[in-house]
Order: sequence, then structure tokens, then C-alpha cells
Amino acid sequence: MADEITNTTVTTEAAAPKRAAAKRKAAPKKAAAASTTAARKAPAKRATANKSAVDQAEAKVRTYKRRATKASKEAEKSAARLSERARTVGRNAFLASLGFYGKAFDEMQVRLDKLQTRLDARGKAAEVAYAELVKRGTKVEKDAKSRISDIELPKLELDALKGRKKLEARLEQARTRFTELRESVSFRSAA
Repeated sequence: MADEITNTTVTTEAAAPKRAAAKRKAAPKKAAAASTTAARKAPAKRATANKSAVDQAEAKVRTYKRRATKASKEAEKSAARLSERARTVGRNAFLASLGFYGKAFDEMQVRLDKLQTRLDARGKAAEVAYAELVKRGTKVEKDAKSRISDIELPKLELDALKGRKKLEARLEQARTRFTELRESVSFRSAA
């Protein structure tokens, strides 16, 4: 029995908190019921107040949606303008570099034409100078040949001089012999 008493007390103690929790749970239902009754008592005021609050909230939502839509459209327009501007700037940069290379090509073409003209003029001047040099060479050759022919004549004279020296040497020998002979003959005649 003692065990039963303890069990019952335990049971009542365990049941007591459950009942208190149930009372606590029931209390809000009563409060909610009380508030709904108050709401039923003044339905027109609260309904219009709730309705105007809902209308205001909906108006704010519409305003925010409109602003968001407007901002997104403006952002899209701004992005499109920025994209178009970037494309334009990129294209202009490309065209500027293309123009630079075209201008450099034209300038080099003009310089090459000038160089070609100068080269052609120098080539013609070189041909004229070459022709003049050939003409001068021909004249120098003629002068040289005439001078060589002038030199050949004295060479013959030099050869003649060599022969003359030989002749003079023989004449000298002949004179010496003649003188010897004469002396030998005069020597005999005197005797």
C-alpha cells in the first residue's frame, strides 16, 4: 500500500504540471476569443482601419514595384548606352589605329617614290658619267699611242747612236792602226 500511495502521489504530482500547462494553453484561447469578440463588437472601425492599412501597404508595394521596374528599365537603358558607347569607343580606337597604319603606308610610299626618282636620276647621271669616262679614255688612249710612237722614233735614233758609237770605235781602231802603220813606214823611209 505504501507503494500505491507513493505511486498515486507521484501520479498526482506528474499530473499537476500537465494540468497547469493545459490551463496555460487554454488561457490564450480565451484571450484570442476575447479579442475576436471585441473585433466583432467594432467590426466597421477595424475593418476600415485594416482595409486602409492593407490599401496603404498595397500602394507602397505598387510604388516600390513601379520604382523597381523604372530603375530596372533605367539600368537596362544605361547598360545599353554604356554598351553602345564601349562599342563606339572600341570601333573608333580600331579605326584610329587603321588610319595610323594607312597614313604611315602612304608616307612610306611617298618616300619610296622620292628615293626611286633620286635613284633613277643618279642612274642616268652615272650613265652620262660613264659615257664621258669612255670618251675621255678613248682620247687618253689616242694620246698615249701618239706619245709611244714619238718615243719609238728616238729609240731608233738610240739604236743608230749605238751603231755610231760602234762605228766611232772602229774608226778609232783604224786611226790607231793607220798611225802605227805610218810610223812604221816613216821609220823605214828615214832609214
